[in-house]
Amino acid sequence: MTDGSARLEALEKMPGMGRADLHVHSRHSRVTASLPFLRSRDCYSSPLDVYLVAKRRGMDVVTITDHDAIDGWRELMDARPDADDILPGEEVSCRLPDGDIPVHLGVYGITERLHAELQPLRRNVFDVIARLRESGTFFALNHLLHGYRGQAPLETYLRLLSAVPALETRNGAMLQAHNILLERLRRQWRGDAPPMASVAGSDAHTLRRIGRTWTEAPGTTASEFLTSLSAGLGRPGGRHGGAAAVAGDTYGVIGRYMASVYGYGPRDHAGWHRAACALLVVALVPAQFMPAVAAAIGKARERRAVAAALEAMAAWPTSAAAWPAPAVEPQP
Repeated sequence: MTDGSARLEALEKMPGMGRADLHVHSRHSRVTASLPFLRSRDCYSSPLDVYLVAKRRGMDVVTITDHDAIDGWRELMDARPDADDILPGEEVSCRLPDGDIPVHLGVYGITERLHAELQPLRRNVFDVIARLRESGTFFALNHLLHGYRGQAPLETYLRLLSAVPALETRNGAMLQAHNILLERLRRQWRGDAPPMASVAGSDAHTLRRIGRTWTEAPGTTASEFLTSLSAGLGRPGGRHGGAAAVAGDTYGVIGRYMASVYGYGPRDHAGWHRAACALLVVALVPAQFMPAVAAAIGKARERRAVAAALEAMAAWPTSAAAWPAPAVEPQP
């Protein structure tokens, strides 16, 4: 028996299960893509606050998966250098060449060197996947269908499932019907082969939802937990999402942004830019109902996307092994 298999057998026999919210953001998820002039971040939570809230809500292992940044977990590890419950993470933003579709990968156990190596590869998700596999790093495909608007045939898009070792099957900002579809795909896509591993997380951009959605697996240290995830022992748990979850995060981020403009929080604004943003904040107060409307519209679109995917899949062969999912090689 190899050391790896012996360790896995020991983990499987552990009476206790650990929990981790595997999709969490901090203030190091930097400027949003919309209205870059505002210099608004995707999140304003400090890494230490993320850690403390996660632990208070029963998470044994804590990770921070900022967009294309590793400063969050690095800051946390600097604050708690002796902690064995911090799992380095990152959400890597990539593009699927067919249709130029956004794809996000949750990467766990990432290193500073690997982070730097992935950045120039992000234009092609298959190049990123190839490098992650080469390095032996565990990763998952996050919130499938998010960002898909029919830019390519569904069969082409879903071929991503043949290239990844794990799928995020419960996202705390996604509809229950969406998450159920993802679990079905995880179990059936590979036919008679073992299914992909499963991860879950809140996708929290404020402290409000951290630890409300989680992955459960053997192990209460980051190393043990990651070994269990890689072996496919993760199980999703906790809440699904909806318009209220998305709107709540949006209003939370807006509130923290307004505070930062007026000098409370990160120093993202100064001089004339700060004055202009302060005036804009005041001017937009009457339109503060818009995030709730946008969240409702987004969830209606998500329902339609799930329904369209189910309709398309109904026309495919009933045997999952015959679904159109050939392996995809990295593209030049």
